[in-house]
Amino acid sequence: MSYLAAENRYDQIPYRRTGRSGLKLPAVSLGLWHNFGDDKPLETQRAILRRAFDLGVTHFDLANNYGPPYGSAETNFGRIFREDFRPYRDELVLSTKAGYDMWPGPYGEWGSRKYLLASLDQSLARMGVDYVDIFYSHRFDPETPLEETMGALDHAVRSGKALYAGISSYSPERTAEAAAILREMGTPLLIHQPSYSMLNRWIEGGLLDTLEQEGVGCIAFSPLAQGMLTDKYLHGIPEGSRASQDKSLSPDLLTEQTLKHVRTLNEMAEERGQTLAQMAIAWTLRDQRVTSALIGASSVAQLEDSLGALKNLDFSAEELAAIDRDAVEAGINLWAASSAH
Repeated sequence: MSYLAAENRYDQIPYRRTGRSGLKLPAVSLGLWHNFGDDKPLETQRAILRRAFDLGVTHFDLANNYGPPYGSAETNFGRIFREDFRPYRDELVLSTKAGYDMWPGPYGEWGSRKYLLASLDQSLARMGVDYVDIFYSHRFDPETPLEETMGALDHAVRSGKALYAGISSYSPERTAEAAAILREMGTPLLIHQPSYSMLNRWIEGGLLDTLEQEGVGCIAFSPLAQGMLTDKYLHGIPEGSRASQDKSLSPDLLTEQTLKHVRTLNEMAEERGQTLAQMAIAWTLRDQRVTSALIGASSVAQLEDSLGALKNLDFSAEELAAIDRDAVEAGINLWAASSAH
C-alpha cells in the first residue's frame, strides 16, 4: 500500500534553528547508525521511518559505513525512500558522512579530498538521491591539512551534491579553524555533530561556546549513552542488548558505581513523570545551543517513547542541580580520539 504522510505531521514536535543559518531541524532527529543494516527486517525499518515522519521528524542521519555490512543502511534507506518518501524529498533533511573506515586501501578512510568526494558519490548512488542536505567530515584527520578536508566539503556544496557542510567530533579549536576556512571559501559551516549525554559531557568544556560564537548548530548523538540511560541496564545486562553483544557499549563500562548514578537518575525521571530515556533526551535539549538530539530506534514503540521526551523539556534549577550530582563522566566517549587533536 502506498504511503501517505500524516496531515498533522508538523503539529507534533518543535523545530529549532541551526545556529545562525536558515535551516530548522526537529528537536529530535532519527539516526540510522544501528537497526537499518541487513541484519534487521526491511519492514521494521520502513515502519520506524514512516512513523518518525508522521510525527514530524524530518531529519534522517546516515553515514557511508552504517550497516552491517558497510553501506547497507544507505541502500536500505534508498529503497524505502524510493518506495515511500520520494514525493516528500523537499520536506526531508538527509545527511551522510565520511571519515571512518569504509573500503580497503589508503583512500578508504580519514579526510582526504579523494576519499570524501568518492564516498559522497557512492552514498548518493546507494540512496538514489541527487544530493544530501548535509555532508559531514565524520572525524578530524590529524595527517591531512584541514584546508583539504574543508575544501572537499566546500566542493561538495558548490557541485550541488550537498546543501550544507558539517563536521563531527572535532575539538573546539579545530572547529573554530574549520569554520574560519569554510567562511573564507564562502561555504559556512552549518553544524557540528558531537556525542553528548548525561554520562558524556565533554562538549560543555568549550565546544558549545565555540559553536555559539561561530553561529554553528549542534546535533547531539548518543544522548542515551549507547543505551545506558534507559531502564535496560538497571538490573544487569539483558540478553540481546548492545552490551551483551559488546556493540558500541562494552560491558566493562557498566560498573556498579555508574549504575548507581543511573538508578538515581531513573528515580528523578520517575518523579518528573518521564522514562529515564525521555529525561536524558530532554536534558540534552535544555541548552538552546543544542539544535537537535539524534536518537536511534529499533522499534516504533522505542521511537514513540523517545519522542515523548518533547512533552516535558522544562527543568527547574533544583532538578538540574540534582541531576548534576549523578550526571558524571562514565568513560563512554568512544570518539574522544577525534576531538583530542
